[in-house]
Amino acid sequence: MSTTAAVPREHLEDPLAYLPCSRILQYSKGQFIYSREHPPSSLNLVIEGKVKVLRISANGQQIVVDIYHEDEIFGETVFLGGQATQEEAVALEQTKLMTWSLAAVVEIMGREPRLGIALCQIMAQRTLDFGERLESFSVDNIARRLARNLIRFSERLGEAGTDGTVQMMPFTHELLSQVVGTSREIITHYMNQFRRQGYLQYSRRISIYREALREWLRQPAV
Repeated sequence: MSTTAAVPREHLEDPLAYLPCSRILQYSKGQFIYSREHPPSSLNLVIEGKVKVLRISANGQQIVVDIYHEDEIFGETVFLGGQATQEEAVALEQTKLMTWSLAAVVEIMGREPRLGIALCQIMAQRTLDFGERLESFSVDNIARRLARNLIRFSERLGEAGTDGTVQMMPFTHELLSQVVGTSREIITHYMNQFRRQGYLQYSRRISIYREALREWLRQPAV
């Protein structure tokens, strides 16, 4: 499976260079930021905490689009102008967001066209990432999909440990099941299998041996 190369940061516009300080909203753990019934009315920047963005499939299954953390922007469906979508955003922990209304973002882009370029770059990179995930859904079994997502989250949300592991935020098996597209019980089965095989450790936090897991993914699927 191909891997999308990350665009060098020096080639990217920073949207925060053009977005002025705005109002800050606070959300408690589990609180909806927007939902199907109340689509996003603003573009959001995570100041503190973490946010889960998910979509609801035709059969009612929740699929996690991504998890956004400090200094990341989400809520781009605001550009649909209030049109109802199947997307929802939920605070995973105590969270602070800085928000800009659609009208404010459009007005700023009129004065600072590079903000539009910066937002397009973010959307383009996310589209590439989503394409890889769709490819994984098509060709990988559940164990390999889980491994790829553990690696992806460790790169974005992990901290290098002193023992060669990468320590990640607390992930429930329910949350991982929504990312991978399966049941919590199946995630528990494969997490236990990966732990027995020495690819990860976990109690409250997950610590993965990322390079070992990458090497396992290089081997032909059985």
